[in-house]
Amino acid sequence: MLSVASGKGGTGKTLVATNLAASLPERRVILADCDVEEPNAHLFFPDRETIEEAEISVPIPVVDEDRCSRCGECSQFCAFHALAVFPSEVLIFPELCHGCGGCVIACPERAISEGSRNVGRIYHARAGPADLVWGELRIGEARTTPLIRAVKEMAGGGRVIIDSPPGTSCPMVEAVRGSDFCLLVTEPTPFGLYDLKIAVKVLEDMEIPHGVLINKSGIGDRAVYRYLQERNIPLLMEIPMSRRIAEIYSRGGIFIREMPEWAGRLSHLWTEMEEMIS
Repeated sequence: MLSVASGKGGTGKTLVATNLAASLPERRVILADCDVEEPNAHLFFPDRETIEEAEISVPIPVVDEDRCSRCGECSQFCAFHALAVFPSEVLIFPELCHGCGGCVIACPERAISEGSRNVGRIYHARAGPADLVWGELRIGEARTTPLIRAVKEMAGGGRVIIDSPPGTSCPMVEAVRGSDFCLLVTEPTPFGLYDLKIAVKVLEDMEIPHGVLINKSGIGDRAVYRYLQERNIPLLMEIPMSRRIAEIYSRGGIFIREMPEWAGRLSHLWTEMEEMIS
């Protein structure tokens, strides 16, 4: 499983992930968009045919008020403050619940059972030789990790490309977890370098092999290049700042289809990463 990530938004993760998937027509590739708050990788494949979709739910506590003694054991146990016990009732805050089930075990009166709450939907589509999997978080939901896990489970094994959420918080960590290799996309600017350093630290702590692709090369400065050299982090590819690529991308196009000279380069990038893994 290959994940494509970055420390900040707007660096070109989806540009790289979609074109990388399209550069391997002779292989069955699964492109999984784990940016469930704003998934867009599937929009670059208008010929897709949806073959499966499912609602994703998470467990939440349900309190039997008649059996509840208001002892407060459940709220004391919950580290996320998803329950508040008052003399007249028990308040539940579903958005804070992490679904661990601890309150069910902690309740001495057996007054708590598990219900469920819908957090979003996941989709599986086919576009030529590529499979597309993505999730759409329900409006108002704060936690993305259960849906990200569901997207990865639907994607399964094989040649999977994970399009990760931006940043380095919990959604990104959940998306890259279990990756054989992570391709970090950055840009040669002070902002790009700052967030790249954070992303590298996260991957080092998770012990995930990684390399870097510099997008929009030719702008900014050389600080990113010096950092990679000092840290001995492989620079695997550069994509130049190109108005033509930007125009193709803004139309929802795959740029290697209009600039075929890049198809071989991205295919070679995949081979190079496979060799680094092995």
